[in-house]
Amino acid sequence: MQAVQFTEHGDRDVIEYGEYPDPEPDRNEALVDVKAGALNHLDVFTRGGLPGVDLDMPHVPGSDAAGVVEAVGEDVTRVEPGDRVAVTAGRSCGECEFCRHGEHSLCESYHIIGEHVQGVHSEQAAVPAENLVPVPEGIDWETAAAAPLVFQTAWRMLVTRADLGPGESILVLGASGGVGHAAVQIAEYIGAEVYATASTDEKLEYARECGADHTVNYEETDFAAAMREATDGRGVDVVVDYVGPATWEDSIKCLAKGGRLVTCGATTGPKAETNINRVFWKQVDILGSTMASLGEVDDVLSLVWDGTFEPKIRETLPMSEAARAHEMLEEREGFGKVVVVPDSER
Repeated sequence: MQAVQFTEHGDRDVIEYGEYPDPEPDRNEALVDVKAGALNHLDVFTRGGLPGVDLDMPHVPGSDAAGVVEAVGEDVTRVEPGDRVAVTAGRSCGECEFCRHGEHSLCESYHIIGEHVQGVHSEQAAVPAENLVPVPEGIDWETAAAAPLVFQTAWRMLVTRADLGPGESILVLGASGGVGHAAVQIAEYIGAEVYATASTDEKLEYARECGADHTVNYEETDFAAAMREATDGRGVDVVVDYVGPATWEDSIKCLAKGGRLVTCGATTGPKAETNINRVFWKQVDILGSTMASLGEVDDVLSLVWDGTFEPKIRETLPMSEAARAHEMLEEREGFGKVVVVPDSER
């Protein structure tokens, strides 16, 4: 089969699209004929190399994909050939104390398809059956591929970890990105007052289309000062920050007393300085969040399938142009998700 792959970490020039051994499903896996995949910033980080993650090379990236089940292993009962499915990338053991309480993303051996093990940006993929979610008829492949990772991540951040409620206020940084645009839609659905930041007026308009009530261009305005003014000095109840050091202190400044900062990543680096005085004096909570439980995945994707939420697609490219897809994410071109389709499907 043909697959996106790299044999070493590095810049975009390490990405190739070419022959790769056909996958053989294990007894608990299904073989999926991939119709579309989608990129996340995680793919960029994995390609560049992550501390402590030692990959088998060549590595196929990709945590998001959707397609049709071709075959199943002997122990699989969850899906059968012909089923339309999407991939949810989080892998857990199912047996540790966290899994037994339904907290799969806290699993002691938690890992992610495409990051720690072979991914799904290929013509076919062998995927554990429990990582497949049914896709209803009428849902296009691009939508099915683009939704799982970002919507489950945003859902757990806002609903489970931050416990955002109707009438509360929330600031979403980088609202035009994958997780950002999902968070804006979920916050609007909950009934919160939504503030959003982005780097261009075009992206701010896009954030408003997703449900933002107020927007700030952080390239032109100090967003922390803008938030103080917009909230009459109170601040917001929740801040979504997956940017990291570049915004961390300002995010804490934006919180109201008793507010919650929730993060699922750090695109500008892993180490940020925290003003501890501000944390204890304002009595704020700093919450980490990673992916979602299998139940949370089912909950949020049901709202994608019924049209409540919509993953926005900025571009659909053939997998042979995966390097260009990575460039779009790295250069922050456009808004929403970048989808890649096997060349044989175009």
